[in-house]
Amino acid sequence: MKTTAVRLYGAMDLRMETFELPEIGHDGVRVEVVSDSICMSSYKAAVQGTAHKRVPKDAAEHPVIIGHEFCGKIIEVGKNWQAKYRAGEHVAIQPAHFYQGSLLAPGYSYQFCGGAATVVNIPIEILKMDCLLPYASDTFFYGSLAEPMSCIIGTFHGMYHTSLGSYEHRMGIVEGGKLALLASVGPMGLGAIDYALHGERKPGLLVVTDIDDQRLARAKSIYTVEHAKSLGVELVYVNTAKLEDPVAALKALTGGTGFDDAICFAPVKPVVEQADSILGFDGCLSFFAGPTNTAFKAEVNFYDVHYSSHHILGTTGGNTDDMREAISLMTAGKINPAAMITHIGGHNSAAETTLNLPNIPGGKKLIYTHLDMPLTAIADFAERGKTEPMFAELDRIVKGYNGLWCGEAEAFLLQFAKRIDRTRSQEK
Repeated sequence: MKTTAVRLYGAMDLRMETFELPEIGHDGVRVEVVSDSICMSSYKAAVQGTAHKRVPKDAAEHPVIIGHEFCGKIIEVGKNWQAKYRAGEHVAIQPAHFYQGSLLAPGYSYQFCGGAATVVNIPIEILKMDCLLPYASDTFFYGSLAEPMSCIIGTFHGMYHTSLGSYEHRMGIVEGGKLALLASVGPMGLGAIDYALHGERKPGLLVVTDIDDQRLARAKSIYTVEHAKSLGVELVYVNTAKLEDPVAALKALTGGTGFDDAICFAPVKPVVEQADSILGFDGCLSFFAGPTNTAFKAEVNFYDVHYSSHHILGTTGGNTDDMREAISLMTAGKINPAAMITHIGGHNSAAETTLNLPNIPGGKKLIYTHLDMPLTAIADFAERGKTEPMFAELDRIVKGYNGLWCGEAEAFLLQFAKRIDRTRSQEK
């Protein structure tokens, strides 16, 4: 069977090509990819090429398919897996399988499996580690967002606290406590707000900061103060750029005691130091944002680490249980990570979008791998709709969902958008 995929040959060398997939045999599963959300990690892999820890050194001779936030449907199952999987079943993938300690992962390491493809063969490691997960929904983009949401969930689970005289770590944010999300109105920050409000363990005070009024206003319109209050959470949005002393102002919101938990969503030295400075006794700081600078540093008050029991950690992704939780919360309607998405595109736009990701404003870019469509901001649907009826209808649909991408819009797009020509081979 042929697939059309975006393959990585080396640093800044992505090519969209059509080629033959090998047979899956008795030990394989084949999946038709429907949607793939582009992650900044894919940009990092594209920039670094074989210098990236997950990208094979022989990528120039054996190129790998990029993309790891994908969802689709099973189209073929080998004999050895037919008791577990069936054709037609919808699935999402946890790429971080860690089979026998390996860092290999779809989207970085495999010739025949990655989200930027029409059809893929699932690696045996994914199957053995139970990382091909059932997804009981016809709305595919949520399945693509299950992986980034699992990273957020993993961060919340990774927070920990202690008691004086005890070495026991109590995992998770403090229930009913004070939580600060710094630089948190980008795509992952919005997902964190959603989870903080709708996860099983909620803070009593949730403070969200950024330095962009427009992005703060969008977050506030999606996750309203009134809605948070109905859940028992005091939600406060703060533009720290407008504060003469941001640390003092933020600590004042806690009554001066400081925050139990703080999560930093930007690899920016002043933001990390601000997060450290606002912690209270037994406060926990999670550095969520992965920097591209391998020498990135920020100052930490080690007096407080010693005498005020401050904890510092970083997480680099969620595990399979975190992803199962994400899928469960989404399919139950408890969280709606659609707020992460600001752009929609077809397969033909995936390579260029990945290589230019930091220069494209907004949140996550969602690719439908069987469609031919330029990357388009949801906010631009109305303008394009003046000359293109499909975008006029998409604009009408999303406006009924507070301007957010939704299952209704996805179903319409998949039915009426132009399909890609699977026989072409085009270099990007």
